[in-house]
Amino acid sequence: MTNYIIKRIIRGIITLLIAVSVTFLILRFMPGDPTTIMLDPRMNEAARARLLKEFGLDKSLIVQYFLYIRQLLKGDLGYSFIYRTPVTQVILSRLPWTLLLMGLTQVVTMLIGIPLGVIAGYRKGTLLDHLINAFTIFGISVFIPWLGITLLYFFGYRIPIFPIGGAYTPGVEGITYLKDVFMHLVLPVLTLTLIYLANYVLYMRASMVDVLSEDYIRTARSKGVTENTVVWKHAVRNALIPTVTMAGLLLGRMVSGAVLTETIFSFPGVGRMIYEAVGQQDFPVLQGAFLILAISVIAMNILTDLIYAYLDPRVQLN
Repeated sequence: MTNYIIKRIIRGIITLLIAVSVTFLILRFMPGDPTTIMLDPRMNEAARARLLKEFGLDKSLIVQYFLYIRQLLKGDLGYSFIYRTPVTQVILSRLPWTLLLMGLTQVVTMLIGIPLGVIAGYRKGTLLDHLINAFTIFGISVFIPWLGITLLYFFGYRIPIFPIGGAYTPGVEGITYLKDVFMHLVLPVLTLTLIYLANYVLYMRASMVDVLSEDYIRTARSKGVTENTVVWKHAVRNALIPTVTMAGLLLGRMVSGAVLTETIFSFPGVGRMIYEAVGQQDFPVLQGAFLILAISVIAMNILTDLIYAYLDPRVQLN
């Protein structure tokens, strides 16, 4: 098991280095540079040159890259071009909101999706199975901005039950603050849940269909084991293995979904920060945000591999 963990960590470090390098290059190949946004159009070329030198953008691409890697090894994410503060501070002010949004979405999606997948797999071919499948197909097909704007229109404007933007109402404190944050979270979480719920349902359904045809399930039934025990104790444990793997991979997709969702709902998380930083070409903020998100996704995938290895020890041989 120790060797398995070490191999997964080494693989994660290599993946992180590749992600950091690709992000660095993509941002540098974007048209223009941050000085076009930071400078007043009336300022001369000398002022632009001073600004480029101040942020190290006057150096060659290869020099900038190695300086950036050296900074990362020291734990320094750089200085924001726009906010003129350390990138770490900018990200830390936004990260808790994204973690709250994504964490709550993941929990809600799993709590709803896994049981629905179990029921659909157990009731394969019935009307209930077809209805669940139709619902999941809707989730796969729908576009996040369309769904978010639709929910905002109906439940924020036409029937003003929930706030239409932000994460909280300024000036609210105590228990009322917690309730206010929850109300602001409902529509963004609902949007992401409806989009990604299908993944859990379809994976769990397919796994249940396979597992319920296994010999040990027939053996358990022939011994008089109750149907609830057969399904929820014997079948679900083994059916969860591919679903757990998918959960780790889904986190990466949720990150991209968070960018769109946070932008639509003006949610002050990392996703909206990325959207704003792209428009302002704030390279350090973008690099820092992608680094944190890459670490989160890689760590989640390593954790998923370990859970997978626990559920099925045979994978440790790979």
